[in-house]
Amino acid sequence: MANVQYYDVILKPVITEKSMADMADKKYTFLVNPEANKSMVKEAVEKMFEGTKVAKVNTMNSNGKKKRRGRTQGVTAKTKKAIVQLTEDSKDIEIFEGL
Repeated sequence: MANVQYYDVILKPVITEKSMADMADKKYTFLVNPEANKSMVKEAVEKMFEGTKVAKVNTMNSNGKKKRRGRTQGVTAKTKKAIVQLTEDSKDIEIFEGL
């Protein structure tokens, strides 16, 4: 993992019913770089969104699914998801406000 910057860690937010319900508890879900660790995710969130303080980070890996197209087989890309818990005195993340 040479030269991974904080803006390369977070790929996109995850918008599902469960993740939207967790926002009331200041939990935000992101798809992250599969090689990123918890400290990298914490640093990226605090630098990208001003005024946020991260309390804890939970990560989970998902293997790629097997896909077929006729006779050929392949595997989709593996992904990593991070659930970020903010502190009580932290500001909310603005990208989720209008959803």
